[in-house]
Amino acid sequence: MSIIARKSGSKRLLSIMTALALCLGLSACGGRSDGGGHSGDTMQGVSAKGKLGSKPDISFKTPFKVKNQTHQVIQEGDGEVIRDGDRVCARSLALDAKTGKVINSTWDKSSPECSIVISRKSIPAFYDTFKGLKVNSTVAVGIEESGSGSSQATDSYIMALTFVSRSRNLTRAQGQKVTNLPSDLPKISLDDKGKPSLDLNSYQPKGGLVVQPLIKGSGAKVGQHQSVSANYTGWLASDGKQFDSSWDRGQASDFSLDQVIKGWQQGLAGQTVGSQVLLVIPPDLGYGSQKQQSIPANSTLIFVVDILAAY
Repeated sequence: MSIIARKSGSKRLLSIMTALALCLGLSACGGRSDGGGHSGDTMQGVSAKGKLGSKPDISFKTPFKVKNQTHQVIQEGDGEVIRDGDRVCARSLALDAKTGKVINSTWDKSSPECSIVISRKSIPAFYDTFKGLKVNSTVAVGIEESGSGSSQATDSYIMALTFVSRSRNLTRAQGQKVTNLPSDLPKISLDDKGKPSLDLNSYQPKGGLVVQPLIKGSGAKVGQHQSVSANYTGWLASDGKQFDSSWDRGQASDFSLDQVIKGWQQGLAGQTVGSQVLLVIPPDLGYGSQKQQSIPANSTLIFVVDILAAY
């Protein structure tokens, strides 16, 4: 888990979309999926009717026996080809495998779910099937969710994902470099790949949140409750010691602004995709009096954040 995330509570938030995210992204579901494009489809017996790219009419014989990670392309799309590295946005229908009844739908929401990135690392069981499909394709995915605690009950779903768009994340900030920066701020330099380095420049925090764009991107504005994909590095303001960096892990981080420290939410909301932002976050908007891994209690934090996508 990224160091930027708030400490989550112990209560498990049970949702079908969470189960799907675990199944797709973390390979938490059992079962297997063979590779090889559409030959990797491992589910049979689910069909879809309706206009491509619109809410499909899903049918299957009930009760349907679900195995985790099994999947079937049930509508071939007619849009752009989905390629390696693409971020895809999807609408979904969740149906009870026992009854066929629709129990959850995102088709009536204002925006689709855009958390799926087409890479073998992020969706290992589905990569060979999803890559090469066209936008407006629909894929049925089997989800089997076991009960917690003393409950032994298992809920089984068919999730019908319709890919409604594709895009490419940026790999680093792109836009207009901001000039005439305040002279008393820390100084930031970038290596050839874009990773930032920090010169404290004798900086003394004044106690409030500092939000200073270094590069102004031309993309969409980030909403207060959206999720973003970002590359970032964080340092302690006391001595300039780095405590975390997505650049060192070789992969951008995705997170909801509702699930990060307040300084991130307040500092990134309203910025534009493509921007690079310097944040100086006081303890009351960071981790306060609680020590977090290598971050001492009551620390002021400095971040440089490249906003690569918002969804």
